[in-house]
Order: sequence, then structure tokens, then C-alpha cells
Amino acid sequence: MSDDGQFGLSLIAFVGSVFSPYYAREIRKGVNPDPENHCALNVALYTPQGKLWAMTERPKESVFRNKQEFVIGSSCVSWDGRALHIDIDEWSVPLFKKIKGRVSVYPEQLYDFSTPLDPKALHHWGPIAPASRVEVNLNQPLQSWSGHAYVDSNEGVEPIAKTFTEWDWNRAHLADGTCVVVYDCQFHHDKDNVLALRFHKSGEIEPFKAPARRMMKDTAWKMSRRIRSEHDLGSIRQLEDTPFYQRAVVDNNLCGERVKSFHETLNAVRFDSGWVQALLPWRMPRLYKPRLKN
Repeated sequence: MSDDGQFGLSLIAFVGSVFSPYYAREIRKGVNPDPENHCALNVALYTPQGKLWAMTERPKESVFRNKQEFVIGSSCVSWDGRALHIDIDEWSVPLFKKIKGRVSVYPEQLYDFSTPLDPKALHHWGPIAPASRVEVNLNQPLQSWSGHAYVDSNEGVEPIAKTFTEWDWNRAHLADGTCVVVYDCQFHHDKDNVLALRFHKSGEIEPFKAPARRMMKDTAWKMSRRIRSEHDLGSIRQLEDTPFYQRAVVDNNLCGERVKSFHETLNAVRFDSGWVQALLPWRMPRLYKPRLKN
């Protein structure tokens, strides 16, 4: 988010796109698909004028990876030892508007941390840089701003809908710069798992007792959601609202402070339903013609 709260940006680089309907189709056929044949850079840009969304899937011939960079078609994610740079060159859907420019993320502290989300340890999550600064410089649409950012990673060895029924995730920054994350997971065949962690600027990671769940108003798609908070919730700024996934900024309380939490809900049961899978290609097109960034 920008420092003035007017702009927001979410970027996700996928290897084996977990939300890909094309990847899911191959798995349902009993094929063991190559994850690198299903890569995408998801861009969700929030501005006072509206939202732009891009998530074009690319084949393996349009992908290149090494320790310093990850090229996805005409976009690229790279690390120069000091900052993570995301060079975006994508088309939004369904408006078909260009999103082009550079986003640079400067970590305040790097963490070598990963933890299982489920009892069988099939899925892992780990913040890489929970507290960072971001500089956004886009040519299309034209905008330039800076603010605070967060970087993490997720990985798994089976489709999320096979393990999870839902998860609610939220993170916030406390007054001293500490990043607080709560990961609240529900499963098909196991008891719930809640991770509540404080990531200190010193590099220390400290667990804490997660507060009680508080129900939020259903989304426009009638999806239920909840968040962990010590007191009643304040305002909710809806950023993303889809049949199976929502993202919002919520006023709540964590660790004795009133904070603004980034909150996300994934309903994996809905995601796996036939009607949602039929809708996904309209938001997640796939390019079959190889093209690499020049």
C-alpha cells in the first residue's frame, strides 16, 4: 500500500499456478503436469480510479529461471542482492489495458523461515521479508508512489482443494515496525491449524496466542469470512471480491494495538467447484505461443 493509503498492489509469481484451470484440468485427467508449463505473474493494482487485474498463464517455453531472475513471458522478477525488482509487462482482463513498469521492494530484514500449514506437511509457508519498502514506477497506467510492503512464499505438493476447505490470513504492522501474521487454516480431514507469529525487525520470530475469531460480513459473492481480532472490527475496505477469494483492508486489534490488517480468505471448496472452474479462464487466459522478455 502507498503511504497515503490511496494505492495498493498485489504481485504473485506462480510456478505451477495453484489457481490455474488449465493445470487443474490436467490433474483431473490423471496427468502429472509440469509446473513450469503453468507459470504466471498475477498483478492486482488498486487505485482511486478503479482496479486493474492481470494473470496470463505462460508455457514453459516462455519461462526462464536461475538464482537471480525468473522470467515469465515479457515480465521478469529479479534480485540484485539489495532489492527485489518486478518488471511488469502485462495486459489486464477483461478491460485489456496495459500494465507496464517497475516495482522495487527493499527488505528491512530477510528471514530464512518456513513452516508447514497442514498436519501432513504437504503445504508450506514462509515470510521472506515481512517488513519492506516498495517503490512503484509505472508507465502504463502512469503512476509513481512508495509505501510499505510484505514478501512471502507458499509451496505445496498437491492441489490446495485436496487439503484445505478454507483459510483466512491477515497481517499487520505494529507501531514498533514488527510484522504480525495470523494464518487460520481449515482442512477436510484434520483439525484446524492456527499460526500466529510476530516477526521482529531484529530477525527474531515470536509466536503469540491468536485472539478469537470474529465473523465479517459476507462478501458480494456470499462468501463467509472471519478474522482474528481482540476487539470488534472497524471499517473494511474491499479490494478483491471473487466467487472463491477475497482481499480487504480491515481495522482490527492485534497484540494490544489497533491496526490495519491486510486480510485474505480462500474458499478451496468453492474454487474446486465446476461453475467456478468454468469462470476462471475469463480472468486467467493462457498464451500458448512462446515469448520471452527481450
